Amino acid sequence: MDVEELFQRAMNTIAQSDPIIKLLQQVRMGKMKPEDAGLRVVVEAWFGTYEKALKTEGLTQGALRRLDPAPRVAVLLDAGVLQADHPSVHGLEMAFSQAFSQAPVE
Repeated sequence: MDVEELFQRAMNTIAQSDPIIKLLQQVRMGKMKPEDAGLRVVVEAWFGTYEKALKTEGLTQGALRRLDPAPRVAVLLDAGVLQADHPSVHGLEMAFSQAFSQAPVE
């Protein structure tokens, strides 16, 4: 499988459980609160899925740059769903840094 196929597979895995797509809209519309327990469970599961996707064997640094979780985490932070000091935020940042440093350049 080539790098682009690996990237697409990882991206699709992340997108399937992405809370930003559906649930964040509910928060913005006031139908769900940022501290809602159900939302927290979904976000925590998404962090785990994201970490697994970052560990996909064969991804290059270029592919990982495209999977950088920072922009999506920033959206969750801005919406008040997470705090910057949340352990899952730190864990995902560390997983990304580790995957990036161990990945081939191209």
